[in-house]
Amino acid sequence: MTDTTDLDAEDRKIVTLARSARARNGVPEGAAVRDETGRTYVAGTVALESLKLSALQTAVAMAVASGATSLEAAAVVSTAETPSDEDRAAVRDLGGPDTPVFLAGPDGTLRVRVTAG
Repeated sequence: MTDTTDLDAEDRKIVTLARSARARNGVPEGAAVRDETGRTYVAGTVALESLKLSALQTAVAMAVASGATSLEAAAVVSTAETPSDEDRAAVRDLGGPDTPVFLAGPDGTLRVRVTAG
């Protein structure tokens, strides 16, 4: 069960989607972002010899490639204690410095809520 009771329904949704992507694909991280129209983009870690992207970087890239012009929120599920500077920068590039970034553990428990700035 995802313990994200202090998040609204739309933010809980992207945490759940991120958690599902991580579990389904067997990758270290899962992420989801919500764009300015409410569309969501879900991704896992990319670890190719020639290309390495975190799950959140991949989700942001998917949003950009699909025509998103801004982000409302981002979520990542990981064993990390805090979102990386690179992940926050990717969110900030598309969503701006005030875009919320949620980090949840693999069990879905919200660990950290920060802004992209």
